[in-house]
Amino acid sequence: MRRSLAVVVTVVLAVALGGCGDDPGSEASAGNSVLRIGYQRFGGLSLVKARGDAPGVTWSLFESGPALTEALKAGAIDLGQTGEAPPIFAAAARTQFVIAGVGAPSPRSEAVLVKAAKGYKSFADLKGRTVALNKGSNVHWLLLKLLEANKMTLSDINVKYLKPAEGRPAFDNDQVDAWVIWDPYFALAEQPGVQVLADATGVANNREYLLVGKDAASAKTEQIKSFLQTYEKTTAWGIEHPDERAEVLAPELKIDEPTTERALARAAQPVDQLNASIGDELQAIADGFAELELIPGQVDVKSLVDPRFAEAAP
Repeated sequence: MRRSLAVVVTVVLAVALGGCGDDPGSEASAGNSVLRIGYQRFGGLSLVKARGDAPGVTWSLFESGPALTEALKAGAIDLGQTGEAPPIFAAAARTQFVIAGVGAPSPRSEAVLVKAAKGYKSFADLKGRTVALNKGSNVHWLLLKLLEANKMTLSDINVKYLKPAEGRPAFDNDQVDAWVIWDPYFALAEQPGVQVLADATGVANNREYLLVGKDAASAKTEQIKSFLQTYEKTTAWGIEHPDERAEVLAPELKIDEPTTERALARAAQPVDQLNASIGDELQAIADGFAELELIPGQVDVKSLVDPRFAEAAP
């Protein structure tokens, strides 16, 4: 990639994907009855926002799941959507929340990217190399599972924790050998000369989770249930109308329509049933992080699946 193009893309990432649309700190004046939602520029919540399907709620934009859960901990938002690892790190940080919804698996929408010119043929070729990822995000679990599948450990690679807006220029400028990332950053990075070394197929489900602050779950139960119904209907509409979905979301994402379509084709999934098996799945991930001492001890995330919201979606 030419240096000028790399600079442009870096600016796009920093501005289009890294800012906050609404200031979370300003929501205190909006009143306790307002449902405050944190979202990332992708996933079902972005589609709800782009279509205007939930009038009366307020929206705050976050670059990643860990940043969103920090706002949840601070009480700046009531509800937000993340991947599978952020809830675990949030629980370990004593954030008070419950799990109110879950998406179907989306393993193809997160991947390990490398430069084709480097000649890597498999994930095992990264032994001794520098791998960048966002700490505590969904791709953190993907990295651990790929290491396990290749009979490797964290000590076999040099891990560099970078936020998405930092990871892209580091990858483009060959400051790291591989970048583990999710859509839409993944789709944006699929430039000539970039190779997908591995995705999550067969190693991680890569679900989206809807998290609700514990106080909001009690004080705004009916509002949240109503929103979850809207979320499910909008998600279903998007899956049934992929072309229209891309047309609606591209301006919201500030990404061209073909890139949006490519990312959505592998990332967008229907709402899944929130039940005990989801709790078991998430608990197994939490236990894996604890075993590697990446979180400070065991956390009980299974109990965070809230039955009040299990049947909210039709």
